[in-house]
Amino acid sequence: MHREPTAKVIITDVIADDLAPEREILGGIATVQALDARSERELAGRVEHADALIVHHRVRLSAATIERLERCRAIVRAGVGYDNIDIEAARGCSIPVMNVPDYCVEEVADSAIGLMLALVRGLVQLNSQLRAGGDWHHAPAAPLRRLRGRVFGIVGLGRIGTATALRAGALGMDVAFYDPYKPAGVEKALGLRRAASLTELLEQSFVLSLHCPLTAETHRMIDAGALARLPRGSYLVNTARGGIVDVSALLTALASGHLAGAALDVLEEEPPPPRDPLLNAWRDPAHPAHHRLILTPHAAFYSEESLAELRRKAAAACRDALLGRPLRNVVNAL
Repeated sequence: MHREPTAKVIITDVIADDLAPEREILGGIATVQALDARSERELAGRVEHADALIVHHRVRLSAATIERLERCRAIVRAGVGYDNIDIEAARGCSIPVMNVPDYCVEEVADSAIGLMLALVRGLVQLNSQLRAGGDWHHAPAAPLRRLRGRVFGIVGLGRIGTATALRAGALGMDVAFYDPYKPAGVEKALGLRRAASLTELLEQSFVLSLHCPLTAETHRMIDAGALARLPRGSYLVNTARGGIVDVSALLTALASGHLAGAALDVLEEEPPPPRDPLLNAWRDPAHPAHHRLILTPHAAFYSEESLAELRRKAAAACRDALLGRPLRNVVNAL
């Protein structure tokens, strides 16, 4: 006699389709339900009996919610960063938290390079000024500098940082990185230069690209002091986490001309409030940020292929936990 699975996997947010990728992986093991919640408040009374949770980026999972979970065997963060989950609270409840660190490596690296090229070649600025009726001329974007030989600085040499470094190197850039957690010799294996400190990296970077996680150590690490250490006329690209950059200091650096441009795929609050000063400056044709700031809606991860890969891998992590198999990518070792 066929028995329905008794285990329950709940997807807290974002995904609200027929769940075919998850059901293909978990079929016969667990039922799958998507809540499509917009906030943690919407989880109350709906997740307590889950055997595993898949959490995307929209909701936070605080200690209050985690401590109400009665039989949860795993929390899977469907993504790379896991700063929206209280991993210490989960450890205290003996619940492993896993992420999916490798699903969008190509997409984010491509996006970081694409944003850099759009900035340093003046592509967005020239396009928008022509649309507004400007002259058919390169002068509005001047001065632009040749990329070859200029320093591409990377903060965080993980999977995505490494992929970005290789792409920048292929453009003839001089790639340097700062990552105190990488073992000695990584730079030799990849043909990169290692900076001994963040300050050393900042002082030489024509383009600074961020690829580190958001932690207490990195929160607003790129502040007014850090931006001042960048050479005048340099560029900042952030496809990591919004909280790494102090956007108020960033606006000041753009307004003064110290920064020639910035591209942000991530913000500390997503979506930002309607009257956010960053949005106001970006939308104001009279503000220097209008032409020299690129904003994208936390989309660097996205392709149809990466999204499908993410969903399969998140479901597979739940399957391993429910079947008692060895777990991969545990970020809160019990």
